[in-house]
Amino acid sequence: MVRKGTILIVDDEEVMRDVLESLLSSEGYRVDVARDAEEGLERFHQRPYDLVLLDVSLPGMSGLEALEEILKIDPEAVVVMITAYATFETAMKAWEMGAFNCIRKPFQNEQILQVVRAGLERRRKDEERRTLSQTLRQSAHLKRIITRSHKMRKILDLVAQVAPTRSTVLIQGESGTGKELIARAIHFSSPRAERGQFVAVNCSNVSPELLESDLFGHVKGAFTGAIAAKKGRFEIADGGTIFLDEIGDITPDIQAKLLRVIQEREFTPLGDTATRKVDVRIIAATNTDLKRAMMEGRFRDDLYYRLNVITIHIPPLRERKEDILPLVQHFIRKFNEENNRNISTELDPEVLRLLEEYPWPGNVRELENVIERAVVIARGDRIDVDCLPDEILDPRAAERLLRRVAGDGEREPSIEITQGFSFYDEVAKFEIRLIKRALELTGGNQSRAARLLGMNTTTLNSKIKAYNISVK
Repeated sequence: MVRKGTILIVDDEEVMRDVLESLLSSEGYRVDVARDAEEGLERFHQRPYDLVLLDVSLPGMSGLEALEEILKIDPEAVVVMITAYATFETAMKAWEMGAFNCIRKPFQNEQILQVVRAGLERRRKDEERRTLSQTLRQSAHLKRIITRSHKMRKILDLVAQVAPTRSTVLIQGESGTGKELIARAIHFSSPRAERGQFVAVNCSNVSPELLESDLFGHVKGAFTGAIAAKKGRFEIADGGTIFLDEIGDITPDIQAKLLRVIQEREFTPLGDTATRKVDVRIIAATNTDLKRAMMEGRFRDDLYYRLNVITIHIPPLRERKEDILPLVQHFIRKFNEENNRNISTELDPEVLRLLEEYPWPGNVRELENVIERAVVIARGDRIDVDCLPDEILDPRAAERLLRRVAGDGEREPSIEITQGFSFYDEVAKFEIRLIKRALELTGGNQSRAARLLGMNTTTLNSKIKAYNISVK
């Protein structure tokens, strides 16, 4: 016989369980039974059910309490309450809490079957609506990711595959590659988009002293200036997704608290003693090598393995040059609309050649800035080579710029390789020199220094903190 749905019966009377199981099984439904609320909730955690028949009077946890817990697990669960003591107040309380219906014992078999059919029809329509809504959301957000690259297509396939799960995701890639865009696509392609928010936190933009409060909240008086209680980002994201960008910048103390949220699904706000339960999917992102940070003792290995369940590596733009043309055309249309221009999306072959040969250290974000500038300064109705910045017109200009920033003129920096030489130490020293020189040339203006170095402000800020560089 064709199975028409899955039903869980929770009743402490053995005779009632047997009667209902026999009746519903004969109608083609798959039926599981539980003797009390605790056993019923355990089964409900293990697998989804299309409908639950739940006795109001149960030993231990009551049926109404079990109803509340079931609806926390699945807010759209179809629950039919059964009781021998059905008063108007009991029925109203169950309906107010979210029960689908309430039936009094003794009942007629046909009465049960009619309510079950109606409940399963409601469940079917809810699932159809949810599936359609999810498909539309997924289509809308994936369409925002402009690509012709085979590598990126594989990533989008992976996004669609992991979105319905609750597994943590670690997104790796250089600054400007679109890590948050991928994180949003995962959230809005998942059922969580209907249950909770997408909350993004840039861990490198918030000082370590304030990050704990930002993530977990605080009570009034938790610290100087805490004049009122504040919800943290995890509590705001309850039911949804939290995106932790630049996860490699968080301190060991916050790493420990984050690990607890992942393992126990609970946290304690600053200044509080009571824990708060939370159901949040974590998507983390970094442009640094977390594995190396772990090996150097700067990042907890247990947290790394908890975050690194599913890894998505976004390739830099220079490794997917087939995306440059469609991205340029997309940005032209975008900035035409914003600036009331009418620049053609057809590119001069020489302009396209220059754009494709440039290494794009700032990735898609840098390309977007270049096209915005070109749309604004174009004198005709097309982007020509005069609209492009010097570093694109002459790729060697970028190399000369780096030497100038380093203060070395046209000379190659000399590095002596001897016993005890450390490649990473020398790279760090050279990076520090570049950053200090850029800050000197820009009078300490980090935004201008970041542009001069070909990186975004967030990355520069995190490097300044990591190297403890003083900014005057």
